[in-house]
Amino acid sequence: MNWRYRHTVLTLCTLAFFATMAARLAISPVVPVIVEEFEVSNAVVGMALTGLWMAYFLSQFPSGIAGDRFGERRIILVAVGGTAVASLLIAVAPAFPVFVLATVTLGFVAGLHYTVATTLLSRTYDDIGTAIGVHNGGAPLAGLLAPVLAAWIGTTYGWRPAVAIGTLFAVPIFVVFARRIRPTEPRRPDEPMADRLEVGPLAELLTRRKIAFTVVLSVLFAFAWQAVASFLPTFLVEHRGYSATLAGVIFSAYFVVQGVAQIGVGAASDRYGRQRSSAGCAGVGAVGFALLVVGDGAPSVVAAVVLVGIAMSWGAALLPRVIDLLSEAERGAGFGLVRTVYGVVGALGSVGTGLVADLFGWAAAFLTLAGLLAVVFLALVANRLFALGY
Repeated sequence: MNWRYRHTVLTLCTLAFFATMAARLAISPVVPVIVEEFEVSNAVVGMALTGLWMAYFLSQFPSGIAGDRFGERRIILVAVGGTAVASLLIAVAPAFPVFVLATVTLGFVAGLHYTVATTLLSRTYDDIGTAIGVHNGGAPLAGLLAPVLAAWIGTTYGWRPAVAIGTLFAVPIFVVFARRIRPTEPRRPDEPMADRLEVGPLAELLTRRKIAFTVVLSVLFAFAWQAVASFLPTFLVEHRGYSATLAGVIFSAYFVVQGVAQIGVGAASDRYGRQRSSAGCAGVGAVGFALLVVGDGAPSVVAAVVLVGIAMSWGAALLPRVIDLLSEAERGAGFGLVRTVYGVVGALGSVGTGLVADLFGWAAAFLTLAGLLAVVFLALVANRLFALGY
């Protein structure tokens, strides 16, 4: 393959996504030590992490507007550079309120990346599904490396150096991105950003039939993704009876599968269509979650993790559909708005799954996830078979 500038753009956008995700994932493995040092409860630290993820998704929409106003390159540099600074602030936080503020700030600045990177790739690639699939692979790569590295550093040197790996990853990627990526022309350089926040046009975009349908499906997928990211190791320990070490290994394997599957799902969406590929993800995910609960023996767990990993690569199939449905002028702010809406609602997957587990047990919680993906599968199949126009 002849290396072209577009390959540089895709590679560095993927690495930038890796950096912003790694910084966020580096905190969770050292939560017990943070609780001990600041003398706070797990629930309070959990609230700080909830604030991180909420801020992450809330920044998606304004990042799209900013990208249209100033160009995607500048906003990605702000995201990666801000991630480096915020991670360092968390590491040196002298008191818990400072830790909380820095953690929420990390979520916001890290969230600036995804929307503008996607719009930049849509300007660079025709096969946007494949490009998004490769780009999305930065997240599972971070999920594979960052928690393990942070846990080891936290055990050996303490939690502050552990969370500082976010800075360690982000700084060199910032430098390379600044040097190798050319300035991008803003789509709307002269339009005041406040004009993009009018309620009427935003509501009109979200209520378009095909976009509204895609947002609802994305909410259900994101709910399941958040649940897996939060509770798969706990499920394996408490429902399957595995050791914490084995559960951690399986969790890492899940990220590996997801990372590989992103590329295949994206390519499939380009070749076979967004709806077919999304339905495939939902179908195998429903089977995978059910198999995690009712399957017997290690082979069933391996098969289930592979199926769930493929399913949680759904973004490489469904998100390109949003890009397809938006005009070129709408893609920055419009895609960011969609990301914010489905991400904020889908983030309830953690608290919702935890609540079902507390009330009815882990089997019920994960079977609920299977049911949600079955609903997605049936909705997509019905839309295609009966030409419903969604």
